[in-house]
Amino acid sequence: MRVAVHGRVFDEKSVPTIQEVFNELKKHGVEVIISRSYSSILKNYHIETGPYEQYFQGDDLSSCDIIFSLGGDGTFLETLTHVGESELPIAGINTGRLGFLASIPREKVADAILAIKKGAYWFDYRNLIRLESNLDIFEGLNFGLNEFTILKKDTSSMIVVHTFIDGEYLNSYWADGLIVATPTGSTGYSLSCGGPIVWPHSSNFVITPVSPHNLNIRPMIVSDNSVISFEIEGRSKNFMVSLDSRSRSVDANIQMAVRKESFRAKILQLNDYNFLDTLRQKLNWGLDVRN
Repeated sequence: MRVAVHGRVFDEKSVPTIQEVFNELKKHGVEVIISRSYSSILKNYHIETGPYEQYFQGDDLSSCDIIFSLGGDGTFLETLTHVGESELPIAGINTGRLGFLASIPREKVADAILAIKKGAYWFDYRNLIRLESNLDIFEGLNFGLNEFTILKKDTSSMIVVHTFIDGEYLNSYWADGLIVATPTGSTGYSLSCGGPIVWPHSSNFVITPVSPHNLNIRPMIVSDNSVISFEIEGRSKNFMVSLDSRSRSVDANIQMAVRKESFRAKILQLNDYNFLDTLRQKLNWGLDVRN
């Protein structure tokens, strides 16, 4: 078995978990290849990885069976950019906080790696969102698992996002911004802006305004077979666009539209994973101080 490993900067309290990951991989005779950026971080914390190879983002990882994402959901989203259209399965070990995507808890590292070695897992396929524009904004990485977002810059006044579905005019959103979220992203930024939670395998996009100035505007669910395009107005000539956690500044003349990506994210889930359990645990559903 051969696995890739990626992560980001972590704190001291995560060191025991990360060390345990590499100990277990070595114990089970797993070949390891580590991202160049993460290998430097591991050395700074004196993590004993055992023998490994290095890879750079964009390298072919087809020789690997799985890629481990060590961190939180932000790390998981970054790991997805290393995988791209290859659909290499991603196993997220949560050393962060929330962990909707990085679903393997730190206290189950040994059990999880043993289960993976035995094949006791399943693949959870999630649709992605794709940005199409007349400029290459994200250096070819124009896909996201959670959402595409248009936001005003800094303290500038609100923007107006004229929005179209399959070329038909939908609405002009007078707001601080607009989110187009996938079902996976419905529990992220969209949720914090009042959007609904959508079942992960629904074929939908959620259009959610950010701080709308028209109080009768509400989030809207549309088919992910739709093409959603935008025209932006504002006093400022520049605004921010983001795919998941990657943001760029662009000017108002840019042409942009989003649609469903042609490939999907392939998330490795252990056999005991359940989305409804995750919702209850992460959002504290059912908890009441009176009980």
